[in-house]
Amino acid sequence: ICIIHFCNDTRLILLLGTPLLYLIIVFHFLLLINSPQQFDMYLSIIYQTVFDSTLPASFNDLLPHFLIEPDDEYIVKNKPVTLTCRSTPATQIYFKCNGEWVHQDDHLIERTVDPATALPIMQVKIDISRQQVEKIFGLDDYWCHCVAWSTTGTQKSQKAYVRIAYLRKNFEEEPIGKEVALDQEVLLRCHPPEGVPPAEVEWQRNEDVIDPVTDPNFLVTADHNLIIKQARLADTANYTCVAKNIVARRKSSSATVLVYVNGGWSTWTTWSACSAVCGRGWQRRSRSCTNPTPLNGGVACDGQNVQKSACTATCPVDGGWSEWSKWSACGADCSMWRSRECTQPSPGTGGKDCQGIDLQSLNCTSQQCPQSKSDKILSLETISASGVEDVALYVGIVAVALCLTLLLIVVVLVYRRKKEGLDADVADSSILTTGFQPMGIKPSKPENSHLLTIQPDLTTTTTSYQGTLRSRHDGTNHTGTAKFSLTNGPLLDPLPNGSHHTLHNGKLTTDPAEFMTRLSSQTYFKTLPHDVTNTSYGTFNFLGGRLTIPNTGISLLIPPEAIPRGKIYEIYLTAQRKEDLRLPLAGCQTLLSPIVSCGPPGVVLTRPVILSMDHCSDACPENWAVRLKKQNYEGVWEDVLMIGEELFSEPYYCQLEAETCRVFSEQLGRFSLVGESLNMAAAKRLRLVLFSDAYCSTLEYNIRVYCMDDTQDVFKEVMQMERQLGGRLIDEPHVLLFKDSYHNLRLSIHDMPQAHWRSKLLAGYQEIPFYHIWNGSQRYLHCTFTLERLSLSTCELTCQLCVWQVEGEGQSFSLDFNIAKTNPNGMALAGPSAFQIPYLIRQKICSSLDTPCPNGADWRLLAQRLKLDRHMSFFASKPSPTSVILDLWEAQHFHSGNLNQLATVMADIGKQEAMIFLVSDGEC
Repeated sequence: ICIIHFCNDTRLILLLGTPLLYLIIVFHFLLLINSPQQFDMYLSIIYQTVFDSTLPASFNDLLPHFLIEPDDEYIVKNKPVTLTCRSTPATQIYFKCNGEWVHQDDHLIERTVDPATALPIMQVKIDISRQQVEKIFGLDDYWCHCVAWSTTGTQKSQKAYVRIAYLRKNFEEEPIGKEVALDQEVLLRCHPPEGVPPAEVEWQRNEDVIDPVTDPNFLVTADHNLIIKQARLADTANYTCVAKNIVARRKSSSATVLVYVNGGWSTWTTWSACSAVCGRGWQRRSRSCTNPTPLNGGVACDGQNVQKSACTATCPVDGGWSEWSKWSACGADCSMWRSRECTQPSPGTGGKDCQGIDLQSLNCTSQQCPQSKSDKILSLETISASGVEDVALYVGIVAVALCLTLLLIVVVLVYRRKKEGLDADVADSSILTTGFQPMGIKPSKPENSHLLTIQPDLTTTTTSYQGTLRSRHDGTNHTGTAKFSLTNGPLLDPLPNGSHHTLHNGKLTTDPAEFMTRLSSQTYFKTLPHDVTNTSYGTFNFLGGRLTIPNTGISLLIPPEAIPRGKIYEIYLTAQRKEDLRLPLAGCQTLLSPIVSCGPPGVVLTRPVILSMDHCSDACPENWAVRLKKQNYEGVWEDVLMIGEELFSEPYYCQLEAETCRVFSEQLGRFSLVGESLNMAAAKRLRLVLFSDAYCSTLEYNIRVYCMDDTQDVFKEVMQMERQLGGRLIDEPHVLLFKDSYHNLRLSIHDMPQAHWRSKLLAGYQEIPFYHIWNGSQRYLHCTFTLERLSLSTCELTCQLCVWQVEGEGQSFSLDFNIAKTNPNGMALAGPSAFQIPYLIRQKICSSLDTPCPNGADWRLLAQRLKLDRHMSFFASKPSPTSVILDLWEAQHFHSGNLNQLATVMADIGKQEAMIFLVSDGEC
């Protein structure tokens, strides 16, 4: 029964009566006891013999051939694979894996007959599991092939390898961002992670797949690298290498390719017409840096954009008469004539023709003219009458000329007397500002003229001043109020109804928008401030004052006597937005300070003013080459000072403190501080500021992390923008040193309570490119982390914010907060209210310390006690060193200045003038 069940063929059962077959079966039972696999094989051979005896004789000599052979397979995760083998004519097929026969119970057998040839077809399948492969060979190759039998012999199929498929996470080499010039070749390398089967690689540009067929400018090499044959502006993007096989898909970190364009000069324009109409003059031609225009940090054009050349214009020549010719002979009509020509010189080059007649005639008086005596007498009388009339005409002309001369003399005298009545020292600053006219004040007490601080009438601008006003006129009204005589110019309207200007608190009460409109009408400067919120302005005289832009760290100190006596200037101070102006930066240069404008340019200053502004360098001089840049009248930025290499004869000087820069300047204009890193240790101070939505009614919650220069003006701009977006500050700002190492900045959030929060970001971190930070011209650089709370009732969030520069040290900040929970105008102080030291006391200190003392108790000791001795040479180059020291002290200690400390210093010096701090307010 076992044999019949095992053979499973009725034709074999019919042959079992043969005695020889019984012996063979007994023999194979013995083999079964020792080797079941050999028993199966031999039994199959018996089956072939019996089965083939029933086949036609014409097929007994055919070897089996394979219709389907097993192929290589990959096991994905835990799913088994199936190997298939089909052969004809075949009596039996078995699989052999790694040199061992597969048990017959593991085979799935199907038998069919080919209807065309009547040959038997046999198909066998087996399943291979992950455990079988790992158990025997681990991760090595696992192979199988099948063996088919026929009456003639056997055939083996090809080997099929079964491998466990995988793809590791980490790329062996990731692409690195680059900055390349236009049309330059770019090579981005990528070595995909190890995997079975080997990963296929594709490249993405800003998440779009790159197809080299449609864009032949791209080439993907055999080793998976990407080549951009000629970089185009459109190729500025983030490039990602993507590796994938049947198991998984991996993406590399993005590499930013920045294609920059170096500036190129356009062709020169044609020479302009000569500036002189007659004689020597100038002509100019220009070119612009627009062929191409520098982009993405490209180098600006080197050289001049304007050329001038001397020229000589041909002067116009007015015509001149030649001498009269001799009189002609008397003619038949009793007349003679003479002529002249316009040839000395002849008119040319647009000159005027000769004025007058070129032919003159006269009656003959000679005896050759046949005339009667009476005719002669009549002729003589006519000539006599004509002569009398000419004399009368000449006398009238002379009289008129004398009258006009006398009238002109009277007008000149009257004009000069009126001119003498005006104060000649009051400057017509409209020449400088084109925004207002000066006022004329006739002084009667010159000794008190320096105590007057009055501003010109700006028609729509009311000015303010804090301090005591003293009259420059003899007469006062019954209230003691000083009376001023104002002379209105053509742009100066009289005050309506006799109203006076209001003077209070030292601040201007004018409309800021109207002041900006007046500035916009100026033509001497190419770009003018238009941002009212970042502008401060005021009107100042010789007493000086201070301009401050709140919450920006920017101020302008105008020392006393910096403005000449009698001059009145309207001065503005503006923090420029970075997107409005772009400085030409090259190499390792970076913007370290805000761009600050003070003006109007061209005003006459007798002493340097002090411009204070923040900077974001690490204050290590050995790591930086710091330059002060100034924009000239043609809009070109020029280096006016190298910090540490100051020349005292120059109009600029700079004191670089830990976070602040003090610029001494004898000229107003537009300034900025630019640094060039000298080594990889140079670092900028960055300020990290975190904002979130003030109200959150959904499950999603966004945290915005801003990365900005550590200066107050940038922080103020971000605060203003977040107020408009409805954001709120969720943590104190943090300071981070960002080194010039060409590595990007990475940010990530960790340690969130998983039971209440989860991150919706696919990547583990976010990245800000190095160039965007180092350049300093990009505003509002930030990353947004989108989180999701699992319940609307969750309001508490605790996590860690990690910030680090690639291949550098990082910082970690703890966040713990509850999510459920009008800009000031610029300030101007004019006169004494702008200073800590009263004016009269200041004069006494200067007169006491400016004179050198043999024991050194002079301004040098004052500089040492105030820890300003590093600038001794600069102070010594000024007419009054003490006044410059006090100016710097005022700029440093406006909010924290303590006069008692200064008095203590004066007492230590040993000067009796230290007691001047006890004078009364009336004297001040």
